[in-house]
Amino acid sequence: MNMNKVRVLVVDDSALMRKLIPQMLETDGSIEVVGTAMDGNFCLKKIEELQPHVITLDLQMPGMNGIDTLKEIMRRNPLPVIVVSSHSTEGASITFKALGLGAFDFVTKPQDASAHMAETARELIAKIKVAANCKVVRPGTLRGAPTRPEKVAASKSGPTPSRVVAIGISTGGPQALEFLLAQLPPDFPGTILVVQHMPEGFTEMFARRLDELSALRVKEAQSGDVLQAGRVLVCPGSRHMTVKRLPMGEIVVLNDDIPVNGHRPSVDVLFRSVAEEFGPLSIGVLMTGMGDDGAEGLGAVKKAGGMTIAQSEESCVVYGMPKAAIDRGYATRVIALDVLSSTLQALCGRNEGRGDSSARKASRAGF
Repeated sequence: MNMNKVRVLVVDDSALMRKLIPQMLETDGSIEVVGTAMDGNFCLKKIEELQPHVITLDLQMPGMNGIDTLKEIMRRNPLPVIVVSSHSTEGASITFKALGLGAFDFVTKPQDASAHMAETARELIAKIKVAANCKVVRPGTLRGAPTRPEKVAASKSGPTPSRVVAIGISTGGPQALEFLLAQLPPDFPGTILVVQHMPEGFTEMFARRLDELSALRVKEAQSGDVLQAGRVLVCPGSRHMTVKRLPMGEIVVLNDDIPVNGHRPSVDVLFRSVAEEFGPLSIGVLMTGMGDDGAEGLGAVKKAGGMTIAQSEESCVVYGMPKAAIDRGYATRVIALDVLSSTLQALCGRNEGRGDSSARKASRAGF
């Protein structure tokens, strides 16, 4: 047996999935499925016995369910766990709970097994390989605000933002964003746009979760949403997000163009658009995630005179996206997650730019 292979344990109550997932994974020579388990109790026994490097876990199982199993794995001997989730509201809700408890990432089961199996296989294989080389973040390591925060009441034409903060993030993103946004004050003068690699149907619930944990107003973006200070707009899964400066205000525009860097939403699409429309008023932030989506877009923000930030290696779950931008010389600053909120507050200025908003609106209208 090759010791260099990534040893995977597949946990699923469906006999079909216990057959299909190993078949998908073993198309890659660097992965070895060392066993399968049909519920949580079997899973915990097989972890002891088989010493896997990575676990794929179905959350909705009879007996000992996936959430209880995950808690036990994290308590006994934390291992990277990739959740295999169903495409449903219930599936999304329980998946975010799992990510909060320390799961590494998730993939969604294809609704039509035959049609999208190859796509799911590619995604799962890539995530397993990255997970095998990553540190497991124990739940509770990142702590945001413990109480439900006070929000500033929204108004139809909220204050013009001092700066536009565009965030690109992927694996490790839900926990990192929860931590970051919980630390920003309700009168944060910038507006925040987020592209989180996540499938359709999951982003709305993710935005709602962030809204509950943060003093800022967070929602899933819709075309025509106005950029306002203290507002966070999360790009919907399977769409791209761009911005447009119009005489009557600055808005988000969504589109269904082809995927970029294999992603829709793509960080590059958002970053390039923000750079083009807002130039020196833009701040690009590239956070934890696999791959290099957003690296070239961060270069566009830098070239346009905006500020560019990459999350530091030691504070990332996966260093891929920030590293790609740093290696290309596009990151002006490399910042650890725990000081990112204070950095953004300093860059946006607590109240800077509000007094002259009418003059700035006039100059913007003349773009």
